[in-house]
Amino acid sequence: MSQLYIVSTPIGNLADISHRALEVLGAVDRVLAEDTRRTLTLLRHYRIDTPLVSAHEHNEASRAEQVLGWLDAGETLALVTDAGTPLVSDPGARIVQRALAGGHDVIPIPGASAVLAALVGSGLDAEAFTFFGFTPRGGRERTERLAAVAALPHTAVLYESPGRIGALLQDLERVCGSARPVAVARELTKIHETFFRGTLAEASAHFGRPGVRVRGEIAVVVGGRAADEGDADADEAARVRTRALLGEGLRPSAVARQVAAEFGVPRNRAYELALSCSETG
Repeated sequence: MSQLYIVSTPIGNLADISHRALEVLGAVDRVLAEDTRRTLTLLRHYRIDTPLVSAHEHNEASRAEQVLGWLDAGETLALVTDAGTPLVSDPGARIVQRALAGGHDVIPIPGASAVLAALVGSGLDAEAFTFFGFTPRGGRERTERLAAVAALPHTAVLYESPGRIGALLQDLERVCGSARPVAVARELTKIHETFFRGTLAEASAHFGRPGVRVRGEIAVVVGGRAADEGDADADEAARVRTRALLGEGLRPSAVARQVAAEFGVPRNRAYELALSCSETG
């Protein structure tokens, strides 16, 4: 039985890596990297000369079979992404699943995470949160994602690209309300790290100013829906999600269970929504 290590790497500052991660990267037979050029910079910085092999979204399916062959032959491997923790909005899931199916050990080496860095630096409640990754660019998927964020009673964390951050904040303001608290974290752990903390109205105005050019990687942390915001928005968000689940072929009872869990609505209310939406189509 061989080992596949899932190694978290720095999200910007090269010092943000554990001694254990460096030991693993130096000891394995190969390092599977999303971008070998970026990972080579990290390995050279720490004088590690382990061979690198690409493993990205375009070759992951075929690479997974090759990885299994290496593991079956007794090799130990490490999987890294460009920055942060692998599999979190990054490739690698198929490789991990193939290794587990082949009977090999998968061992996480924790470390840097943009999700957690943004969350704890936001000033918003970190007791419970939901991570949504990158927001769909348009269509029903985007509508449903935004509705889910709006209805959450706890904090949400999202990723967004610099070119679309203004549009995302405007859409969030529309569905969540202008007063909802938000933090926009940019270039975490890097020289130009910044946090914008305020309301969605303030953030939307700030990042939507004419001529403003946003750069760097961005995480958005949105506060949960307050109890006194009223139930209309949450009810509509639950209704949108209910229609989507019914459209996937789920039975009303299964839809009710999922909607109740996701939106925190009573099970009987969720079931009423499911029945109502199934009847109206």
